[in-house]
Amino acid sequence: MNKKLLFSFLAALGTVVSVKAQRNELGVRLGMSNLVGDIGRTNYILQKPLDLDKASDWGVPFYGGLLYRFNFNPHQTVRLDLGYNQVQFSDKAAKEEYRQNRNSFGKNNIYEASLMFEYNFFPVNNEQKGMLSPYIFAGVGALMYDAPKATMVNDFRRDADGVAQAPVNELDFTSTPSYSTGTKTTMHIPFGVGLKYKFNYSWAIYAEAMFRYTLTDQLDYSKILDKDVVSTYNGDILSPSTGGSLLQTGNYYIVAEERRKKFIGDRNIGDQNSRDWLNTVSLGVTYSFGRPPCYCE
Repeated sequence: MNKKLLFSFLAALGTVVSVKAQRNELGVRLGMSNLVGDIGRTNYILQKPLDLDKASDWGVPFYGGLLYRFNFNPHQTVRLDLGYNQVQFSDKAAKEEYRQNRNSFGKNNIYEASLMFEYNFFPVNNEQKGMLSPYIFAGVGALMYDAPKATMVNDFRRDADGVAQAPVNELDFTSTPSYSTGTKTTMHIPFGVGLKYKFNYSWAIYAEAMFRYTLTDQLDYSKILDKDVVSTYNGDILSPSTGGSLLQTGNYYIVAEERRKKFIGDRNIGDQNSRDWLNTVSLGVTYSFGRPPCYCE
């Protein structure tokens, strides 16, 4: 008996899904993203869109994305977002005087994928010609972004001809950082609000504000991690015991490591326990397809 009830329930559920699952939406959206971190302005929305001094090199801050909605019923939707963000940040635009005096700046290219649940307050996904509805959404996602890296180049002091000088003591060498970037991924928690207007049965336009709490503090390059700073040692003068660079032995190595750690401490700015926010304001358009057979005007 229990097996029959279970089978009947699954069959009924499959029927509902088969009817509702034919409601699909595919669309695009464009807008602007801004970063709230340790560099630049701290506005969550209405950021200053452009540092005019950098416009010729950086272009205009931009967001572009693709969207797929699977409408379970007139109110509830699951959506998949794929997007690209080009964000810019400049202390020159900040309100805080200490940031303006610091005058740090930069940009980042951020790719994202998000899976979210969306709830419409009115049955905008129903079989009507047109309707307007506000909606809310939340979910989980992943970001791929550029993050700072560095190499500490430890080298002997040199004479005018570039010849390495034998060290007098453990401080008699230079440690110079060389910067680069690398690609990283992290999780984020997206949520937001929007307004959707359906027209002509199959089309809809929408506007929304999306907020993403990210699990990284590196989107504005304000933090460099210990594991992302490596050391290299010039081998002009070799250690008689190891055959490697003398700078990799004894007090020389200890001092080199102290300099590396000091570089990390001096390099990082802002609240090291905070996380960056990535926020987007956008406009989009979608097209519905795969209507149920019972659709009529």
